[in-house]
Amino acid sequence: MALSLLAGPANAGKVALLLERYLGALESDPVLIVPNRPDVDRAERELLARSGALLGGSIGTFDDLFERVARGNGAHRPVVTEAQRTLLLRRVVARAQGRSARFGGFADALGSTVAELESALVEPGELEGELAELYAAYREELDKLGLWDRELERRHAAERVAGELEAWDGRPVFAYGFEDLTGAQWALLNALAGRAEVTVSLPYEPGRDAFASLSRTAADLSALADGVDELPPNTEARSAVLAHLERTLFGGPAGDSPPLDGSLRFLEGGGLRGTLEIVAEEVLALLRAGTPAEEIAIVCPGLDHWRAALDTAFATLGIPYALEGRIRLGQTPFGQALLALLRYAWLDGDRRDLFAFLRSPYSGLTRSHADFLEGRLRGRGVREAARVEEEVQKLRGQPLPHLEPLRSADDPVAAVERLARAMLRAAYGLESPPTREQARIDLRAHERVGRLLSELEGWSELGASVSRDEIVALLDSTRVSLPRGGQAGRIAVLDLLDARTRRFEVVFLLGLEEGRLPRRSQGSPFLDEESKAELERSSRAGRLLRTDPVSRDRYLFYTACTRPTRRLYLVREAATDDGSPREPSPFLEEARSLFDPDDVERATTRRPLAALTWPLERAPSERERLRALGALAATEDETAEALARANGWERRLERALGAFERPTRLTHPAVLEELQQKGSFSVTDLERFTDCSSLWLIDRVVSPRTIDAQVDVRLRGTIAHQALHGFFKGLQKKTGAERVQPETLPQALELLRECLSDAIKAHVRLDLPDLERRELEAGLARDLEQLVRHEAESPSPLVPHRFEVSFGSERSAPELQRGLDLGGFAISGKIDRIDRDPFGARGMVLDYKSGKTAHSARKIESELHLQIPLYMLVLRDLVGIEPLGGIYRALGGEGQARGLLRAEARDDGVPGYPRNDYLDEEAFWGQVDRAKGHAQAVVERIRSGDVRHDPKGGFPCPSWCDRWPMCRVKRT
Repeated sequence: MALSLLAGPANAGKVALLLERYLGALESDPVLIVPNRPDVDRAERELLARSGALLGGSIGTFDDLFERVARGNGAHRPVVTEAQRTLLLRRVVARAQGRSARFGGFADALGSTVAELESALVEPGELEGELAELYAAYREELDKLGLWDRELERRHAAERVAGELEAWDGRPVFAYGFEDLTGAQWALLNALAGRAEVTVSLPYEPGRDAFASLSRTAADLSALADGVDELPPNTEARSAVLAHLERTLFGGPAGDSPPLDGSLRFLEGGGLRGTLEIVAEEVLALLRAGTPAEEIAIVCPGLDHWRAALDTAFATLGIPYALEGRIRLGQTPFGQALLALLRYAWLDGDRRDLFAFLRSPYSGLTRSHADFLEGRLRGRGVREAARVEEEVQKLRGQPLPHLEPLRSADDPVAAVERLARAMLRAAYGLESPPTREQARIDLRAHERVGRLLSELEGWSELGASVSRDEIVALLDSTRVSLPRGGQAGRIAVLDLLDARTRRFEVVFLLGLEEGRLPRRSQGSPFLDEESKAELERSSRAGRLLRTDPVSRDRYLFYTACTRPTRRLYLVREAATDDGSPREPSPFLEEARSLFDPDDVERATTRRPLAALTWPLERAPSERERLRALGALAATEDETAEALARANGWERRLERALGAFERPTRLTHPAVLEELQQKGSFSVTDLERFTDCSSLWLIDRVVSPRTIDAQVDVRLRGTIAHQALHGFFKGLQKKTGAERVQPETLPQALELLRECLSDAIKAHVRLDLPDLERRELEAGLARDLEQLVRHEAESPSPLVPHRFEVSFGSERSAPELQRGLDLGGFAISGKIDRIDRDPFGARGMVLDYKSGKTAHSARKIESELHLQIPLYMLVLRDLVGIEPLGGIYRALGGEGQARGLLRAEARDDGVPGYPRNDYLDEEAFWGQVDRAKGHAQAVVERIRSGDVRHDPKGGFPCPSWCDRWPMCRVKRT
């Protein structure tokens, strides 16, 4: 009995030879060990293709063999599941570290370290310090429960083969696809080699850096083997270029490089999406040329980073693909909805969690109903869970489904199980089996949830408990296995590790940027490399895995480069999405250096970040061809028009080119008739039209509103106006004076705070958190108190007379309802405050502004502000007061006050303002008349539908305007 080692580089025929020997030993009922569960099916298919039928032998993974052997003598204990092991580790950490159990990362790191130590056959007694205590406590807990973990089962199996004759019956063993052997795997192979013929295939070639991470395994197996069959490289299995890459990559024998013939290509893209789009373009060309989709692979360092971007790039072009591996439960639609509801019901989640569930197809509610409920809640600013449920019940007339059973359940595990069944039933019903691709993923997610809950039920049967937050944490960390690879008609997307034992015609190797490959290592917080080396030297049987991560990634890169039989693409992201350059991976640089630089340059396809479209001749789909045509029209309009005519795209091109130049004038007869019959216009409407007529159309006619209630400038202004209205109306009663006096300032401020509190209660109808409410109140109190203090210091003899004076509406005073007649139409509006001379019929207008600045007389003229000039006419012609001027009073900042004032009243009517705001009679009334004429011109334009893209001050549009997506104006 002995071990035979088959060694050689990639594509040398090692696995084929091992399978031939396996078939030759079928009469002895041999055992074939493969790396992973999907490899079992592939090995069976390959063996059947060679022999036609398999009448003996068995195929499985190392774990299958461990389990079979461990259960053979009746001493086997139940094996703790992954979820149960996590809970057990948390219990150990809680007892040893107290509050540290709250941090799942500590227990997870301990679990990884313990698994590594157990796999290496290291006992707790061989350690020291806190790790030794935690490891011993973990093993003690397992013994109390009468359980093993997976590593202890493996150890028992290895010890049984080594010490019990009946543990193995002499069947030959064949194994391939392994590089690093754990202590338990090594002990099992060692024991089997003394009891049966063992044949192991190992990719290895002495002296090459590509195989440096396998040198220890190769040395150990060579020492155990009676003979080593070193297979020579098979250069005929690939093209000359791919064979040269395999032979020379990372320290192979030097030689003249063949010219690149298309079997090796390099792709460089700007940004993640741009990189994947250039990959998608090549994939689509391969599919159209007849390459079967299942013969194309996308290999990545890790799937999580690429998953969403791949879906966007490939789905846009309709490329079928299948991710291979496992994803987190929360990355599946079913798992995302389940976790969202559990977080809301059990972990004080917010409204967003609740509606992530309700809007999903698993809630039993229609999407429109969920949108209606959330819209009402967001419009009222309802966020707290209790208020959310209270308001929803009012709107629906009944409570939300599933919440009460979850919260009141005595057994949370059973409650989650019932919820998962109800979710699947709500999404797919009971009439017909779900068959769509998404349904398959949902069924896998549901199945995985069911297995986890069964594990938790088993945990409860052991006398242990599981809390609700632990259930959510375990579900969140659970991974769902995606459909196995090799699906007909789909491109395989897999990581470097899963690609080792696969073969494809074409491989795209992604992630060849510095920092992504080789990957940054994440060592154990409990055991560094020096500690591992010392522990291995002192241990009697320990075999810790101490492979250098860079060497490991170097080997995986080499392996990935040898997977294609026809063509290899090496792909890198040359720049980030924000334009920062990215350096290539040193592995990519090594591959490039093996060929002539000029050849490499010719074999490189680049797509810069600025390339928003493909070149027209290379656009992979009709949608992309149309986008490319639009881009071409910007520089070669005649060529673009000719191409559009030739392909029947004239209408589409015309619409694309006119996207930002569509006519803005209102032409519909019904709209024009309504505008022409309109007899009253507000001052605010006219000022907004002056700012930009398109902005007027959107803001004042279309009038879009945000769905979320929020404390905005409009709300703050409303509260401030209401508070000041109440303050000045109650001032005389509170202080005995018509205006604020220095000696009554404390009483006035007290009244102001009362009025502000009442205004907030009256106008803040949304559910504001306490912090936001206090912030709103404090900010307004600061601004309004500043205004009141300025009032106390003002030298003006005028006293506040009327407040919130509405004119031109049915709610106005009878004498003001007709509005300000400007000939053919009337002006409506509301004056914030009128101050009057107590000894005469003179007065002035004050208009409060929520910002920090006020408009001077010059700005009122140059920027076409209409309020103050037109209010002068209202004051004179409607209210019956001789106007001395008008002031804009800023509530924020330093409380600036500027405006339009008559110079003749500077000393006895309106003193104390900047001198440039005082105008003589001719200038004052001339400015008022010009404002009147501008208002008449604006109304004439409105009635004729003359809407343009005409921002005041010209283009570009002001930065504060956020309506450009609706009016479709170019920003640059």
